[in-house]
Amino acid sequence: MQEKLKQQVLNTFLLVMRPVVRILLRYGIGYREFAEVVKTAFVDVASSDFGLRGRPTNISRVAVMTGLTRKEVKRLRDKLKSGDTIIAVKTTPLADVLHHWHAQPDYTDSSGVPRALSFSGEEDSFTELVRKYGGDVPAGAMRTEMKRVGVVRENEDGHLEILDRTFKPESDHEGLIAVLVHGAYALLSNIAHNTDPNRSEGTWANRFAYTQAVRKDQAGQLRRITRDRIGEFAESIDDVFMAYETLHENDEGDAKDAVAIGVFYFEERDENATYNW
Repeated sequence: MQEKLKQQVLNTFLLVMRPVVRILLRYGIGYREFAEVVKTAFVDVASSDFGLRGRPTNISRVAVMTGLTRKEVKRLRDKLKSGDTIIAVKTTPLADVLHHWHAQPDYTDSSGVPRALSFSGEEDSFTELVRKYGGDVPAGAMRTEMKRVGVVRENEDGHLEILDRTFKPESDHEGLIAVLVHGAYALLSNIAHNTDPNRSEGTWANRFAYTQAVRKDQAGQLRRITRDRIGEFAESIDDVFMAYETLHENDEGDAKDAVAIGVFYFEERDENATYNW
């Protein structure tokens, strides 16, 4: 029975890995490079999550659990200890300015809607906003870039108005990393938590709706509907996050959790990824 369950889980991961491999190959990453990452993850999780009496799992037990040699486990542990595997997910000055334009009361009206800002000269101007949250980027350069990517416009009075709450990163590489960390990683972590029989707390929210009753000629309409509704939901949750940020902006030294909330739309395009709902 145990072997049958293991095979079912492995078959499911074969399905999950198809889009992962598609991304890897697109970026010129082959099996050997990815295998190194997977082995490192096995050693990391086996070491940190399966220790006894609150201590890290020793090298011999990690080797038994993962099927790797003790020598390989030690090598990968040393790699993890050196910090070579740390992923830095950085936001951009443009994204920070856009976020705080929506979040800070100095730049929003009584309803929380971002105000049109003068470029300079007045209190709570665009220049002041950029100075506070745009790093060392000049306000003029920020205005030019925001106009180029279509998130602001300059009205007849010379004030800057927000057109869009988000923007797509210029680099596909940056967008990929952000989506994998804040989307795929968050979702898979949710699944790992909810399916852990030894978890110390209740399940995390995870809601999906699915159907096989949508005709191919209706998919475009459904994509538009879901894009609009998911956008509305994401903005409402972002407002909640902003409230927490404002509440705790002066906290120093207090432990805080990283939190992600996602809503997902899926439409199968892989004809070889056969499965049953």
